[in-house]
Amino acid sequence: MKPLADKIALVTGASHPKGIGSAIARKLASLGATLVITDLQQTSDQLDAAVAELEAAGATAIAKIVDVTSTEEVTRSVAEVIEQFGTIDILVNNAGVGGGTGAFLESTNQQFELAYQVNVRGVANMCRAVIPAMLTQGSGAIVNIASLCGLGAIEDIPASYTASKFAAVGLTKAIALEYASRGIRCNAVCPGVVNTDMRVQLMDRLAEQYDITPEEAERRENETIAIGRGAEASEVADAVAYLLGPGAKYITGVTMPVAGGMAPGL
Repeated sequence: MKPLADKIALVTGASHPKGIGSAIARKLASLGATLVITDLQQTSDQLDAAVAELEAAGATAIAKIVDVTSTEEVTRSVAEVIEQFGTIDILVNNAGVGGGTGAFLESTNQQFELAYQVNVRGVANMCRAVIPAMLTQGSGAIVNIASLCGLGAIEDIPASYTASKFAAVGLTKAIALEYASRGIRCNAVCPGVVNTDMRVQLMDRLAEQYDITPEEAERRENETIAIGRGAEASEVADAVAYLLGPGAKYITGVTMPVAGGMAPGL
């Protein structure tokens, strides 16, 4: 029997085919979970394609349009999922934003507000909506996708992003402590460099900033990683699946770097 058979898993920010969220959805489906994947309205076509891919692989999957910053949308969508499937066993808070500039004095209130709303409040909204169902059944597992920047400040990464990911780590630990005795585990995965479109955008920005090519920017970043390369999204998904599975039943409140030996910064 697959280890996540009969489990209902909700993964946010899972529309992009090359993203961490979709990789997590594919991994959990391969382990037997029923998938509910969510993202914003403008990604509806990609969400539908992701559901079709999961179903073609033999999984049961549905899509929900959810803005995680909207308490109303989150509450309504989670209630619909529970009505359809009976409960939610697994929550992966992957929806997040980066962007902005690496220079603190050039950052704006809007950048800080967006980072907070999505990377912190969005996680809290989802957890508040899902945890009651987990409490009812006396079990549940949550993984929040934070960042290596949630463990230490890294050069050229915007302060707004770093601050929000530190907050996500703190939220993870607070939830883990409060609900450990009631059967709910909450952990965070802290990816370092991952080969997604977000990395491509960062390399383009650094190339322009330092007047080098994107390839040179990538080479320099790879030199900061002990393994010497960025992670694939599937490798992050493997770590998430472990923390959600039966082999991690005694693990809660951890912040697991998935960074190839890259230092967590200052």
